[in-house]
Amino acid sequence: MIENNNNNSGALTLALPKGRIFTTAVERLIEAGLLSKPISDKSRLLIHEDKKTGVLVLILRNYDVPTYVERGAADLGVIGKDVLLEQNREVYEPLDLHFAPCRMMIAVPEGQSWEMLSRKMNLRIATKFPGITAHYLEAQGIQAQTIHLYGNVEIAPATGVADAIVDLVDTGGTLVANGLVPVHEIFSATARLIVNRASLKTRHSRVSAFIAAMKRVCKPAKKKAKK
Repeated sequence: MIENNNNNSGALTLALPKGRIFTTAVERLIEAGLLSKPISDKSRLLIHEDKKTGVLVLILRNYDVPTYVERGAADLGVIGKDVLLEQNREVYEPLDLHFAPCRMMIAVPEGQSWEMLSRKMNLRIATKFPGITAHYLEAQGIQAQTIHLYGNVEIAPATGVADAIVDLVDTGGTLVANGLVPVHEIFSATARLIVNRASLKTRHSRVSAFIAAMKRVCKPAKKKAKK
């Protein structure tokens, strides 16, 4: 529990994203003593106040979390590193939470290779991450048209919309089911704790205590010993 003190009184507001990050984030928050009971992202109630710990939780769409933190509607937030890189918001990122791992991958149709496609004239790449994709391709010296889609990018090659895709990959099952093969990793990503710049100054004691509590329970996964 975070104790109220001096100018740091009042509930801390935390933005959490619906979806794959939410459940683990809540588990870690409870373990850290920052929430006193579980909450669900399936509820119609999108604002939860935990009076025992002094934390107010906003349940948001994934891409909205950095906006709420940047604009001061939330003091802190939990979001994937992929979203931070795509949006490039003016927030602090003090902590890697070491959960919700995934990889940003280039995937191509079965039977083709990225090396072959990267030399193709008028190459088209479909993705939900146009900023990351364009920056990476430019850094690699590859000329391509980036096609911004909001979902179901896996079917873009099969329907002729694109030659390849860039997307987050967990198990890779969805790619395989749609005739795609992940061939090149752009980066790996985990969930991160982000902080509003003003809150870090005006509510320094409480925000610092929150960060320290999360740091205690969010450790890197232990690597399995090789047999």
